[in-house]
Amino acid sequence: MTTPILIEETNLSIAWLKVLNYIIENPGKEICPLILSITGFHEDLEIKKELNSKLISSNLAPIQTVSETIFPQSLYQYCNEDRDALYNEYLNNIIRIKKIDPSNKNGTYFERLIAFDGKDRKINQLEIVISSLQQNSKNKRRSKLQASIFNPEKDHTNAMYQGFPCLQHVTFYKTKNNGLILNSFYAIQHLYRRAYGNWLGLINLGKFVAKESNLYFERFNCYVGVEQLDRLTKNDAQKVLDEFKKSLDI
Repeated sequence: MTTPILIEETNLSIAWLKVLNYIIENPGKEICPLILSITGFHEDLEIKKELNSKLISSNLAPIQTVSETIFPQSLYQYCNEDRDALYNEYLNNIIRIKKIDPSNKNGTYFERLIAFDGKDRKINQLEIVISSLQQNSKNKRRSKLQASIFNPEKDHTNAMYQGFPCLQHVTFYKTKNNGLILNSFYAIQHLYRRAYGNWLGLINLGKFVAKESNLYFERFNCYVGVEQLDRLTKNDAQKVLDEFKKSLDI
């Protein structure tokens, strides 16, 4: 019988290391399922820098590139944190964004959040969520506070490998103290090459929705059906962890 693994942290970098360490110390190369819960949203910049360096040296996408497929933080800042300008600028450049990385050919996470293919129109799911959170009426349907990424019409294929989308769904919850909780759901996730960037992107998404809704971002939860070590063998993963410990004195 598989047992859910819960990792709760206030530091994203330490949480990532804990997941890596758990896989190393236990049989197999997967956690099924993993439940990650983060508050505080701190990062250890040395751990982040070291992981980024390893990813780049292995010709893998750096952390920021991965995170910005979920929420384009740098573009949001470029648009002076104007969300309408963000939406417009992103969609005006979506063809170029897809060409930069072939893995984006079927879309990006942020594109599906703000321009999901509906029957008759593109749907800005984030704007629906933000507008609902801004309402003061007590008669609010909380089931509106969700957004889909997975599109069966496009994504249910017989391809041997399909890198997008791993993130399936996000939901939001407004607490009694005007806090915001973001829940995210992955069928499968690659720990080494994607997880840190994915989690950072989702945290930035949560901060964005909270700010635009006049709330504060309280907690990020992530449910992963299968968390995979992916490219690394267990021995390679142990070497990576040992290098982190040695270089960072942890």
